[in-house]
Amino acid sequence: MKGKMNRNLVISVVIFCVFVSGCIFFPNSEKATLQFTSSPSGAEIYLDNQYFGSTPGTIPNVDVGAHTLEIRRAGYQSWSASITVSSGTSHFYAALTPQLTDQQAQGKTSPQIPSQTGITVRASKDTMIVGDSMLFSGTGAPGTSLLLTLYGPGYYANGVLLDQPKTNSAGSWSYTWNPGSSVQSGSYTIVVSDAQNIASAREEFFVVGGGEVSISASSRSVAQLDSVIFSGRCTTGAQNVLLKLYGPDRYSSGIELGSISVMADKTWSFKYKLDSGMQNGIYTMYVYDVPKTASGSVQFTVGYSTT
Repeated sequence: MKGKMNRNLVISVVIFCVFVSGCIFFPNSEKATLQFTSSPSGAEIYLDNQYFGSTPGTIPNVDVGAHTLEIRRAGYQSWSASITVSSGTSHFYAALTPQLTDQQAQGKTSPQIPSQTGITVRASKDTMIVGDSMLFSGTGAPGTSLLLTLYGPGYYANGVLLDQPKTNSAGSWSYTWNPGSSVQSGSYTIVVSDAQNIASAREEFFVVGGGEVSISASSRSVAQLDSVIFSGRCTTGAQNVLLKLYGPDRYSSGIELGSISVMADKTWSFKYKLDSGMQNGIYTMYVYDVPKTASGSVQFTVGYSTT
């Protein structure tokens, strides 16, 4: 009987340990999706020295954090970088450079560089609001036909050929992109290249809008010198939100409290300490994305309770 009781005790202890260990083990469940493109395409993708197919390509369920990335293609110099991956979807583009032969490296022959040199591209603004248009412009050899390709989220994930502009006699070109209101917010890369996809230039910009900004307060009734944590979400694609406080006396026209970064999970947070000179009354904290495509607000009282 005593032996049976000891066995039951041992089994109970084992079950308890398994239960406790299961409760305190928190695996990192954050994952990311990585999208890859290159010029020229068909390049091999190596993430942490492991082969993942060729460009254009996608790698799902990648652990967040630091990784090494390398893009290889025969006849071109390898493109490599140390990257930090955040949760969500990220896009990487590699413009590969032709590899010189031994004779070219020794200066015995000329490298096979296309005649279309001096290719450049510029976006008319760093941040575009959903519904607006964007002017792309640049330079190239006079009379050259170019390829204008846009990479970004959603429809543009694998690259979309927008136009094939031809430079004028002065070597200039331009194109107006007008996607309407259906374009998704996020980071975009415009790439202009020659017909052989050897020489190229690129520029990044952001599209913002089509989402919401929210705000909440950790307390709705506070006293002077108290602290309030304001937090919320921003789904417009903006990298920052702006806070502005309205209330009695000197706050009647609103006072900007600064720009706050939006995290990778689209949340933001700001701790505000009230000063001793604030009058009693009702205050309103407004939050805007940058630029102002959406806003939110929350009220709180200073000096007395609303109940």
